[in-house]
Amino acid sequence: MRKTSVVVVDDHQVVCAGLRSMINAQPDLGVVGEATSGKEALERLKETQADVMLLDLYLPDMSGLDVLRYARSHYPRTKILVLSSYPEAQFGLNVLRGGASGFIGKGTEAPELMRALRTVARGGRYVGPELAEQLVAGVCGDSNAPLHGKLSEREFQIFCKLAQGESVSQIAARLFLSVKTVSTYRRRILDKMSMKSNAEITSYAIRNDLIR
Repeated sequence: MRKTSVVVVDDHQVVCAGLRSMINAQPDLGVVGEATSGKEALERLKETQADVMLLDLYLPDMSGLDVLRYARSHYPRTKILVLSSYPEAQFGLNVLRGGASGFIGKGTEAPELMRALRTVARGGRYVGPELAEQLVAGVCGDSNAPLHGKLSEREFQIFCKLAQGESVSQIAARLFLSVKTVSTYRRRILDKMSMKSNAEITSYAIRNDLIR
């Protein structure tokens, strides 16, 4: 039986080693590459064309959201399962909009993580109970849904960078966009979230555990 190939991406080598051990213990799953940075993650994908990438959002050199966007564009065959310590209710919806096949918390038990890997490998979507509830709330027009849930995938990507203190010109250079384009996205973000400044964006992100 052909094993589902998995690339593990986490900035902690100990975490990578633990995940590798758990995954390789399964008869139908196997780790074919590991990475501790965004750049390494993209190199592993280029080398392996893995079935699934298990991706942490917090990486030392670039955002996991940036890795996700690039991977979906250049390696569409590879499914992305985000494994993060960030709150599912805060990040999950925007991660799915970005092209991920699922979002699972780092505190999840090993059997559930394996189930999530198998689900996305088969082409399905994996969502935990909190995210499922949020998706239902969004369909029903719940007024309590988080403000950043209104943002598009690209808007949320730029929102996170603004929240971390990056300037419009820095974001433009990092994402290969014009300063005018990023400024337009910034204005849309402020309008959708009824904010007036980057300071408000940062304050909101801190309150909602969207940045470290």
